Amino acid sequence: MRSQSIAGWCALVTGASSGIGAATARALAQEGCNLVLVARRRERLEALRAEILASVSSPSPSCSSRSFPDLRIHTAVLDVRDAEAVSGLLDSLPAEFREVDILVNNAGLALGVDGVSDLSVEDVETMVATNCLALARLTRLCTPGMLARDRGHVVTMGSVAGSHHYGGGAAYCATKAFALAFTNSARSDLVDSQVRVTLISPGAVKTEFGGVRFKGDEAAADKVYEGIDALTAEDCADAVVFSVTRPANCQVGDITLWATRQATPQVYGRRK
Repeated sequence: MRSQSIAGWCALVTGASSGIGAATARALAQEGCNLVLVARRRERLEALRAEILASVSSPSPSCSSRSFPDLRIHTAVLDVRDAEAVSGLLDSLPAEFREVDILVNNAGLALGVDGVSDLSVEDVETMVATNCLALARLTRLCTPGMLARDRGHVVTMGSVAGSHHYGGGAAYCATKAFALAFTNSARSDLVDSQVRVTLISPGAVKTEFGGVRFKGDEAAADKVYEGIDALTAEDCADAVVFSVTRPANCQVGDITLWATRQATPQVYGRRK
């Protein structure tokens, strides 16, 4: 299938300092896309910015990267749970970054594996604020400009947990079910335009996500992936790039990514 060039477009990626967000930023830059990188950790954002600019301005002869010496990247240190900061984000950007063509709603997290009778309400509030409210606020922020220009793409990083629910994940599954429903409704709301809407739903991806969920217990996080070849952040980034580079008449609604030895969020064919 032929692809659409996004060189010179501007993409805003949340949760860009690590994992899927960082991999997505790298992948979009390889397509010539200018970037607004949003996350809480300034040092990581600046390191990623420098890495990407170096890779696209003078790519290694041994790799297939293309050269985009004029590519621009802006970093914005922001907690997506901060409603006031999110509402003022576009106005705070340099003028050349305010017209966002691609929004990648990637920031998200899971906290804990307790059953509903032992849930930390504080953890639930954090997941709802990050996985649901930030998604709604950022989409509300960026889509009016997309509609005015009749061009744009909203990509949300969901999860298989949004449609395959399991014990020990009630709140997280609920937030990802919100992402699924919100994305589908948004597609209907934007149907009279050229603005496209995509949900990427990965299964087992090995990133910092597991360590966050288990609150620093890396051994417990690693055990989830024992005996399987988990998805990588780059696998998810590939799905984002595929979606945003389809020709203008083609809208990718949903992509579900499972690890090969995974059937549901809790069913794995583990190697002995």
